[in-house]
Amino acid sequence: MRKTLLGALVAVTLATLLTPASVAAASLGRFEVFGVEEDDMLKMRAGPGIGYIVILGLPNGTVLRVHSCQPNGGTRWCNVSLYGARGIKGYVSWAYLRKK
Repeated sequence: MRKTLLGALVAVTLATLLTPASVAAASLGRFEVFGVEEDDMLKMRAGPGIGYIVILGLPNGTVLRVHSCQPNGGTRWCNVSLYGARGIKGYVSWAYLRKK
């Protein structure tokens, strides 16, 4: 009984984490920043969470290479690099990424 309940809980958790939007953002490839307000920028951070320092701000249309994504504090954070400058790496929220 305990194994069945644990298995069901794991299945529900995985199904929740692997929504179509998070699966798309989790795949490797080119993505662009979108949905950021006109007078704001998406913050690229040193780690996967708002407690990490901001490396730089990214306006809408910035092209990124997504390397991997992970959940942290209710947000899915993606390890990214600038497409044209791969040495600049950090983490951004997947909510502001769309496949290019």
